[in-house]
Amino acid sequence: MAFNRNNSIVHASDSPPPSPQNQQIQTQGSQKSTEMDYLGRAQWLRAAVLGANDGLVSVASLMIGVGAVKHSSKTMAVSGLAGLVAGACSMAIGEFVSVYTQYDIELAQMRREKEDKEAGLTKEEKEGLPNPARAAGASALAFASGALLPLLAGAFIQPWKIRLAVICIVTTLALAAFGATGAILGGVNAKKSAARVLLGGWAAMAISYGVLRLFALKLHDPSSL
Repeated sequence: MAFNRNNSIVHASDSPPPSPQNQQIQTQGSQKSTEMDYLGRAQWLRAAVLGANDGLVSVASLMIGVGAVKHSSKTMAVSGLAGLVAGACSMAIGEFVSVYTQYDIELAQMRREKEDKEAGLTKEEKEGLPNPARAAGASALAFASGALLPLLAGAFIQPWKIRLAVICIVTTLALAAFGATGAILGGVNAKKSAARVLLGGWAAMAISYGVLRLFALKLHDPSSL
């Protein structure tokens, strides 16, 4: 309740209802906020899918390339594990440096725009800045998640041809799934995106196998024949 000028009590129920225009503005603002939250989540999810796709293609191509030279399952498993660790570290360091640069730029801009140059940033302003450590961890985790698929698929299979076939099949299915998921999050055609991702992944694996197979034949390595 509230008091009017004549000190009489005015109940909240007696206050005039909001105008249709104000209601429309509030609804539009709520819809815009929800849409922005969705877009932010979609961007992070799409980045995670792309990172997993990078790990998948990199490690699968590495294992298949090594398999063209050495038929040993242990050698392929070690090469895949090395690719997972090295790739995850590389992604994390690259993302950390990139996001930290963005952090420094945004921080400097916010300080230039503040009226009181001596005042520090508020808690809300600090939370709005990009987090380099979080971005690095997410990038490394996404890469490692994708890299684990071909590694686990082929690490424990002894017959060489079956091992390569299983890695190719698992990688193909995962590529199609990642391509479709990234397309859905980005709002584009899922079939076309999945086809592009598949062609790119197949090309990477074929080139890796072909180049290293020719290299092994050129050196006349008996263990690769």
